[in-house]
Amino acid sequence: MDIHKNARLTPLGRERLVKMVLGGQTPQAAAIAGGVCPRTAYKWLRRYREGGWEALRDRSSRPRRLRQPTPQAVVERVAALRRQRIPGKEIAAQVGVSPATVSRILERLGLNKLSALEPAEPSRRYQREHPGELIHLDIKRLGRFEQAGHRTTGDGQVKSRGAGWEYVHVAIDDASRLAFTQIKPDQRHKSAIAFLKATIDHYRKLGVRIQRIMTDNGSCYRSRPFRKACDRLGIRHIFTRPYTPKTNGKAERFIQTILREWAYARAYNCSAQRADHLPTFLHRYNWHRPHAGIGGKPPVTRLGLAGDNLLRLHT
Repeated sequence: MDIHKNARLTPLGRERLVKMVLGGQTPQAAAIAGGVCPRTAYKWLRRYREGGWEALRDRSSRPRRLRQPTPQAVVERVAALRRQRIPGKEIAAQVGVSPATVSRILERLGLNKLSALEPAEPSRRYQREHPGELIHLDIKRLGRFEQAGHRTTGDGQVKSRGAGWEYVHVAIDDASRLAFTQIKPDQRHKSAIAFLKATIDHYRKLGVRIQRIMTDNGSCYRSRPFRKACDRLGIRHIFTRPYTPKTNGKAERFIQTILREWAYARAYNCSAQRADHLPTFLHRYNWHRPHAGIGGKPPVTRLGLAGDNLLRLHT
């Protein structure tokens, strides 16, 4: 219940007022003690006598009965015409009611937007069979800080003004969900190319050769130097559909994971301390954390590494 800041009586105050009258005081004396007029005291006393203590709670402001409710047959006809993609004003002309009435009916039925009439697009899930066939790349911007901020202290006045931003470049394999991340000072093409080369080296050490990468349409990925770097490295570059982040959904989901389990998982004194903890998180994610998308197993289990390789790489 939303009570006005200047309200004299809350449900508890109304009960107290009624109990004062039942205890022998006059309604006038109870009204003065409660800071209200006698008429208000009589109103709540009358409600108590009609419905008991429950009647002292706020009632809905909705009218008990509409004077001229729209007939159900009209409502059903409006809905049927709307499902034929007919505009509201044309429906009003055909049914014989005002456009405002049609608008209210459609809003109540959830049909006020034509998009509500379209069937939901089915989920299109896909997964490559072999590691390296497709690597998803993306970038997440995080603010730098030189002292613990409001997430830790709860004080919104604590800010690291002028600290700037840092950019977490992420890569995740479509088949195995094996991830790789680096923090760069910006999201320009030079940083993107450097991260791409580091990603190739990281996966090559695990025995994975990258064939394709998928990115959004960011300027660093659309740049000519990045395209030349992909050609020189022998990697095919695939772009997502514009304004459709779900096309690169595995990278988007991984970003949510690193925000929840690394960036905002603990109280850091500064962004440098947060960056130092990133390799620890990445190791746990790849080697130990069960992944729901691959049957509850860690991503490294999808690489088919032999026992000797596991011991050599697991440091």
